[in-house]
Amino acid sequence: MAKLLSTPRLLSIHFRTVTSTLSKPSSHISLHLFPLYTTPLLTLRSIDNPSNIHRNFSVSAFDTKNDDVSSSSAEINGDDSAKSSAKEDQYPSGEFEFEEYGAWKSLVVKFRMLFAFPWERVRKGSVLTMKLRGQISDQLQSRFSSGLSLPQICENLMKAAYDPRISGVYLHIEPLGCGWGKVEEIRRHILDFRKSGKFIVGYAPACGEKEYYIGCACQELYAPPSAYFALYGLTIQASFLGGVFEKVGIEPQVQRIGKYKSAGDQLMRKSISDENREMLTALLDNIYGNWLEKVALTKGKKKEDIEHFVNDGVYQVERLKEESWITDIKYDDEVMSMLKERLGIQKDKKLSEVDYRKYSKVRRWTLGLTGFKDQIAVIRASGSISRTRGPFSSPSSGIIAEKLIEKIRSVRESKRYKAVVLRIDSPGGDALASDLMWREIRLLAESKPVIASMADVAASGGYYMAMAAQAIVAENLTLTGSIGVVTGKFNLGNLYERIGFNKETISRGRYAELTAAEQRPFRPEEAELFAKSAQHAYTQFRDKAALSRSMKVDKMEEVAQGRVWTGNDALSRGLVDAIGGLSRAVAIAKQKANIPQDRQVSVVELSRPSASLPEVLSGIGSSLAGSDRTLKELLNDVSSSDGIQARMDGVMFEKLGGAAYTNPLFMLIKDCLSSF
Repeated sequence: MAKLLSTPRLLSIHFRTVTSTLSKPSSHISLHLFPLYTTPLLTLRSIDNPSNIHRNFSVSAFDTKNDDVSSSSAEINGDDSAKSSAKEDQYPSGEFEFEEYGAWKSLVVKFRMLFAFPWERVRKGSVLTMKLRGQISDQLQSRFSSGLSLPQICENLMKAAYDPRISGVYLHIEPLGCGWGKVEEIRRHILDFRKSGKFIVGYAPACGEKEYYIGCACQELYAPPSAYFALYGLTIQASFLGGVFEKVGIEPQVQRIGKYKSAGDQLMRKSISDENREMLTALLDNIYGNWLEKVALTKGKKKEDIEHFVNDGVYQVERLKEESWITDIKYDDEVMSMLKERLGIQKDKKLSEVDYRKYSKVRRWTLGLTGFKDQIAVIRASGSISRTRGPFSSPSSGIIAEKLIEKIRSVRESKRYKAVVLRIDSPGGDALASDLMWREIRLLAESKPVIASMADVAASGGYYMAMAAQAIVAENLTLTGSIGVVTGKFNLGNLYERIGFNKETISRGRYAELTAAEQRPFRPEEAELFAKSAQHAYTQFRDKAALSRSMKVDKMEEVAQGRVWTGNDALSRGLVDAIGGLSRAVAIAKQKANIPQDRQVSVVELSRPSASLPEVLSGIGSSLAGSDRTLKELLNDVSSSDGIQARMDGVMFEKLGGAAYTNPLFMLIKDCLSSF
């Protein structure tokens, strides 16, 4: 089978397979140009090791409200939309309800606190402080990791709501590098925390649309006089390499299956196609419309007023205060002084704080948030999909199919768990690996309920995994679908001629040189075989999607063709079953397992992070571990690229998705250029 030049991040977001080979004296290497889709690339933290210690969470730690979903700007069939809404209404919402502890449970919690480990001790009247900035992983992080973890952020907010030692929360909100799915989850947990009656205050020295989306959910939001607010709207950028390849003598030979499959466009075209423009415009309208609607609802304003304010190009912090976008203009020390006054602390006394890392060590057991009889397992799958671990990969280098399959099989054989939630945050990857995991998830679903929960992105191979579950829950702005294929190779003949390089090939077999001879274009019979191979790969994916979703093939074809959908649009088209976060997935799992909704369960995280050497070094000095990250990612992608790719092609979401799933090759080029 052809080696594919994987370009999942430059231009589209789909099931892709494009190939290029660069020769070495005795071997060839498949070079992947990964699409520049910038929502943080999330690392997989040893979700695969059966010997990992399990982490237990009460369902209350994830019960979160399912906010109203804004209507899609895309055209929706009325009957299908009505059917989807009716089906979604059959599922429990998983809405969080804060319940005050009774006298007995409060006594038990206080007794447990007396025997807490020293590193779990928190002074009464403390304020939980968390800095939300940069990349946010969907995985639990090791103690040596310097990054933020979405499950630990959400867990900390839930623990703080019930912890009698915590008086409130103070959030520092700075530029984020995550997608809108994670932003929605954090925002939902902030609103849930407010139900406890404790204060939650935000501070935003640098603020864009994502940061404000979180900040406006706080009871109060402050900014310094010199704050940088960039609420100017959202953009999507698509990059094209056709002109570059033409100049250097490279001819991409691409077979495109699906009219929205834009990976071929990025390699061959010099400008955007009508189909790609249509898809990207629909995605942008969904995200921007959701932002306007949610902000308007939070601020008690009309959607039109919010849009008018954005279009005014406001940058003055004073005007933000005047029009109630922020609570007041204060420096960080002034906010701290205000909190001291609010808590009745004398000016010469220090405010008692507990930060994100220390509070993450506080066990749910101490607060009475775990230990329930019924258990639901959570299996997390984040990052690009590979079949086996490559020579340059680390435990956090993505989804390794053979390891994840071991985990799935162990859960299937266990009688401990009543149901499973498969948490996915992946743009896809190896098509074979995706299919093998699909099979194992289907087998698991025959023995116990399996619910898929999507984070920022679950597209191509990521959707392939999700569609094996009995129900799929996506965030309103999750990027999903991307059922399509692009295959191809590079003809480097002109380039070789220009640089004086020659390569001779001796072969046996009619198609032996199909992918080996990059110094010439396809022969007619080779082009025909390559096209049939691409069509076969697409047909398999589409038909299994139709089978998994109980749809007719022709109906699935209408929503496939390489098109990416937001979770909201995917719901109306039958690709997902409900809108919400992990809490709703847990609630549906309880329903499928015949567990009463009012009965608390323990949500068991089956992945405990293991500290790799780079993570240890990162914890000691992030510059050393970070300097070689780009090269390691590139080498890992190159070394594990055999076969067709089921990968989301790359849209460059400059402001929509942060900096995730960024093309390591382009990052490497950027680093090289910046050194001159």
